[in-house]
Amino acid sequence: MTKVIGIRFREAGKTYYFEPGSEELEQGIKVIVETARGQEIGTLVLPAREVPDEDLVLPLKKVIRIANENDLQRTEENRQKEAAAFIRCQHKIREHSLEMKLVNVEYTFDRNKIIFYFTSEERVDFRELVKDLASIFKTRIELRQIGVRDEAKIKGGIGPCGRAFCCTTFLEEFEPVSIRMAKGQNLSLNPTKISGVCGRLMCCLRYEASAYEDSREDMPKQGDTVITPDGEGTVRECNFKKKTVTVKLQESGHLREFPLEEVDQT
Repeated sequence: MTKVIGIRFREAGKTYYFEPGSEELEQGIKVIVETARGQEIGTLVLPAREVPDEDLVLPLKKVIRIANENDLQRTEENRQKEAAAFIRCQHKIREHSLEMKLVNVEYTFDRNKIIFYFTSEERVDFRELVKDLASIFKTRIELRQIGVRDEAKIKGGIGPCGRAFCCTTFLEEFEPVSIRMAKGQNLSLNPTKISGVCGRLMCCLRYEASAYEDSREDMPKQGDTVITPDGEGTVRECNFKKKTVTVKLQESGHLREFPLEEVDQT
């Protein structure tokens, strides 16, 4: 077991483990840490705790210090520089007539690198663009192509449910979502009904998928013959939330809804 703390570099971003050192650190404070990209400022989201070594990538990097006023001011200056760099990069993209959409610009805390995030439906030759950006900003330049789900996570917004995107508020990482999950919840397979703003299947389809799978084990299948208090019939529909079964009775031809416990599966 190794004692660690969890640091996050953006809201709803992935949590990374670091060695806490001897100083007592409280949840929510800003700290400066060493990363593969250089020094970064992050938020402590997991207080010190012990984690199995097999869950870690060792050796862990240490926390350099608690962020001071100068560090916070530098971070704010970086945000302002990012906004200006975004405009300059957009101008250069148009100048080179590149089929790419700039999504975000990010300075590393120590300003040793600027990362430009973009989306594109095709492969982009941005070598000349990188040269121009390097001559303008006089630092290392990285252009990183991302997907539409990552774009939604970065930019944020309001989903069809009327709430802020899950990916920008609490989802640290994207998990696979399949059309089978929508089918298993008896949802309309109309793409406009089950797709998020990003155009991909909504992340929330996954939340209740396992509950529906568990419920399905106890429920009859559509078309099965069952015995009800009103006689034999054929299953037309199952409501997994209400735990009810809609049956077409053979004798009367009527549709009746019965609680699951009143249905005998033959």
